[in-house]
Amino acid sequence: MNQDYTQNLSAQVEAAYADGRPLRIQGGASKTWLGRTVAGDSLDVTSHRGILSYEPTELVLTARAGTPLAAIETALATSGQWLAFEPPHFDAGVHRGATLGGTIACGLSGPSRPYAGAARDFVLGVRIINGKGEVLRFGGEVMKNVAGYDLSRLMAGAQGTLGVLLEVSLKVLPRPAAELTLALELTASEAIRHFNAWAGQPLPLSAACHDGERAYVRLAGGEAAVKAARVKLGGEEIGDGAALWTRLRELSHDFFQDPTRLWRLSLPPTAPLDEALGHQFIDWGGGQRWAHSEQPLWSMARAAGGHATRYRRQPSDLATGQEGGQADGQEGGRQDGQVFQPLVPGMLALHRRLKAALDPRGILNPGRLYQEL
Repeated sequence: MNQDYTQNLSAQVEAAYADGRPLRIQGGASKTWLGRTVAGDSLDVTSHRGILSYEPTELVLTARAGTPLAAIETALATSGQWLAFEPPHFDAGVHRGATLGGTIACGLSGPSRPYAGAARDFVLGVRIINGKGEVLRFGGEVMKNVAGYDLSRLMAGAQGTLGVLLEVSLKVLPRPAAELTLALELTASEAIRHFNAWAGQPLPLSAACHDGERAYVRLAGGEAAVKAARVKLGGEEIGDGAALWTRLRELSHDFFQDPTRLWRLSLPPTAPLDEALGHQFIDWGGGQRWAHSEQPLWSMARAAGGHATRYRRQPSDLATGQEGGQADGQEGGRQDGQVFQPLVPGMLALHRRLKAALDPRGILNPGRLYQEL
């Protein structure tokens, strides 16, 4: 049945390629608020679902892209394993729910990202439909990759602009034997300094954030290592640590309820705190910072050695369909303006060549990342 569905999807893409007709890839609809608005015929991939293979002893899982993320996490939990990059679901109020394909296409990672790795680091292989309707496979179910472009990992974060994901093979990991969260009375600047100092020590860190008032650190690993680190770092152990990190991962923490435009800043972890931005939420041990501003932050992020993302809609608005915030001034309130850090000419040229190689007529999610792509 799923083989027939693959052929059907391939035929739809092939026909769209022949006509030069744009396609809007439709999955669980949990992350439509990320990226720019796509105009095109819907290509629904949610029926292409199911776990194809899972070898707990080999730490590898392969599933079709339409498989619900929750189903994958449940299957892994039965063997005491998990997706260590902690992907957010963002599916509160969404009927279909988050899928594996959307998770990898958006390339999002949770609080553990600086310590366990990013979503793309866990992708071993993919099977896709390119912009001509051809079914291609990249990578496999082993960690070693041949020299050259790692096209399977390029799919992470491409948001469907380079191919329609059919299957994904992922590395999975055992859940830590022990885990606890500490709260520490530190200012935001003090927290950044401490997070970076601790990252250079043999500590079982798995998350570190500052909510504007207090710092929080999650320790995870063997029981002896966690206990020793707990004594070394001090602070107060909190009982609802798991809930805290879930709220942060899903952007449901109180900080994210402010209706002002939300910005995500990806910066060097050691970058000093920019007091001009006001109240900020610091995550990833200083490498990810959230701020509210109606003014564009592209220049500020670039000057600090990083990049910014302008969030188009809040996850909490999904159930009601309300848009959060306003677009940048010259866009007159439109919600399809610049979302990601503008590309410098050389990088834009590279993106264009890659897009042309996999999607020569530009029919797959055109404009989702950048208007030029």
